[in-house]
Amino acid sequence: MEKTIHKSEERGKSDLGWLHSRFSFSFADYYDPKRVGFGKLLVLNDDIIEPGQGFGAHSHANMEIITIVTEGELEHKDSTGVKEVIKTGEIQVMSAGKGIIHSEYNHSTQKQVKLFQIWIETKKKNLPPRHDKKTYQLPKNELTTVVSEIQKDNLLSINQNAKISLGKFEVEKKLEYAISENNGVFIFVIEGNAIVEGEYLTKRDAITISDTRKIKLKVGKESYLMAIEVPLEKS
Repeated sequence: MEKTIHKSEERGKSDLGWLHSRFSFSFADYYDPKRVGFGKLLVLNDDIIEPGQGFGAHSHANMEIITIVTEGELEHKDSTGVKEVIKTGEIQVMSAGKGIIHSEYNHSTQKQVKLFQIWIETKKKNLPPRHDKKTYQLPKNELTTVVSEIQKDNLLSINQNAKISLGKFEVEKKLEYAISENNGVFIFVIEGNAIVEGEYLTKRDAITISDTRKIKLKVGKESYLMAIEVPLEKS
């Protein structure tokens, strides 16, 4: 088993006034040669956008972009003609495919919007762009898959052998997580704390684990966890 701890305070940081970001991996002006993605997981940004502010039109290609809004509302508009608002408790998946132009703004003129944005390298290149959005209702005290390559009614699908699981825990609980062959997992503590394979993690800490098919977790009371499992081979 190989594991690397990512402490919250060691993440990259950017403050543009209207945008406050922490970067788990190298992004924009932040570069750390030890943190250039994890397999097919290239980006995990922890963003706060001020009221009425946002990202103007910009392009992406051959990337699975997953946006998880944890507070507030994010307005999305793209070159496929779609305009929608991603609300608290909703996830949007955008498969950029052969190319898409989009913008993202805080829908509110009074409140901040808080979100995680995840970029996972796509598997099949240059497909038509597509996206989907769902409200996620998490069972209490379980780690539940919400994004996957598998197409099911209760899942958002992406073009990669990867998955994202979320879990909100009211009580302390022990779990086992099974990892698919040739994959690794990035576990991120959104709130609370957890012990992952003997390593104690608290709010916004993370750990990458590879070279194993099963890991043990002990999740603390009043905790919120995210697990991102991805193939480890590089293109």
